[in-house]
Amino acid sequence: MASLQASTLLLCSSKRINSAIHVPKNPRRLGLSVPKLPTRKLAIEELMLRYGFTNTIPIESTETNTKEPQNNSSPLRVAAAKLYTIMEAVADRAEMHSNLAEQRNNWNTLLLNSINMMILTASTMAGLSSTGIFSSPFVAFKVSSTLLFAAATGMFMLMNKIQPSQLAEEQRNATRLFRQLQTQIETKLAFGIDNPTQMEVNETMEKVLALDRAYPLPLLGAMLEKFPAELVPAVWWPSNDHDHSLGDTKLNEQNKGKILNVMTQKKGENLNGWSEQLEGEMGEIARILKSKDEAEYVRLGNLVLKINRVMAVSGPLLSGAAALGSAFLGCGSWPVTLATTAGALAAIVCTLEHGGQMGMVLEMYRNTAGFFRLLEESIESELGESEKERRESGDMFEMKVALQLGRSLSELRDFAAHRDGGNGKDEFASKLF
Repeated sequence: MASLQASTLLLCSSKRINSAIHVPKNPRRLGLSVPKLPTRKLAIEELMLRYGFTNTIPIESTETNTKEPQNNSSPLRVAAAKLYTIMEAVADRAEMHSNLAEQRNNWNTLLLNSINMMILTASTMAGLSSTGIFSSPFVAFKVSSTLLFAAATGMFMLMNKIQPSQLAEEQRNATRLFRQLQTQIETKLAFGIDNPTQMEVNETMEKVLALDRAYPLPLLGAMLEKFPAELVPAVWWPSNDHDHSLGDTKLNEQNKGKILNVMTQKKGENLNGWSEQLEGEMGEIARILKSKDEAEYVRLGNLVLKINRVMAVSGPLLSGAAALGSAFLGCGSWPVTLATTAGALAAIVCTLEHGGQMGMVLEMYRNTAGFFRLLEESIESELGESEKERRESGDMFEMKVALQLGRSLSELRDFAAHRDGGNGKDEFASKLF
């Protein structure tokens, strides 16, 4: 009986042991390795490396951004902001000049048509009053023709004083030059946003002010002289403080000696694209521009100026004489002849002067002569710089000169070589004007 109880106890204990072995307790911590979520900085850097964006600006953490705010008052950022401000003002100037050009062109058309219609109507009235067909309204024809001739004379004098066709051409040139300056500023900011300096800002400001002086916006008190004693080429660029003039026939001897010294130090090398041959070609082109192109357009401008001055004086005189003749209608045949003949001649003069836009032609010659002077001074300024490293690239400068003269590079070199050898004396440097 005792042995039976002992075996029973052993069997129960073995069952408890087995149950303890085969039924484990729930573990407090699972042994799974959960990957750590990447931070925002690591995720963006991984995407940049995966897609090949290796040359981008490094991303700073948000903690760094909050602790170190951006410095917007650095000299480079301030200069760039100033250039953007100047560019906005230049764009506004271009729009203003464009609107004025359209307005003053309308003035020319309206005044021309009005004066011609008034003169022709008054001449017709003066002629009809002498036929005897309209005997009763003779006084009305006489008074009306006199008033129309007098009013046309006053408007003719005003139109000759302001020369609306010339005013319109001035504003068109100003619009083109302001838009050109705007493009230059945009290019400078696009290719070097962190590079503009205060010196470049000052130079751009000087260019804007020079354009304002050359092509003023207001009409009264600031209008350019329309009948000067002699035509002077337009100047819309700031004056250069340093005199790099070539003279009439040769470079300044001091600058020429400096150039030769640099060339002997770097013999056989083209420094910054400049060589002795290129310097000779550019110097020859500058002399041709001054002696041929600029001189020719100044001569033509002076000729147009004389013709325009004669028309500006003769037109009001003829219309005034017609008004005088119409005032004496009924005193014989000569008042009728004077009124009709002088009125017809005044209408012809008005059509030739303002319909032919003599003022616009004069301004075109003046502006073209200024263009040649600017190109000439640009060449002289580059050649006057003794250190070639400080010049503009020779290849780029040669291409710009060729484009502005309407020539290819080979044509420009051949032209300079032939002129240097004494050939092609009657050929002008420019093929555009």
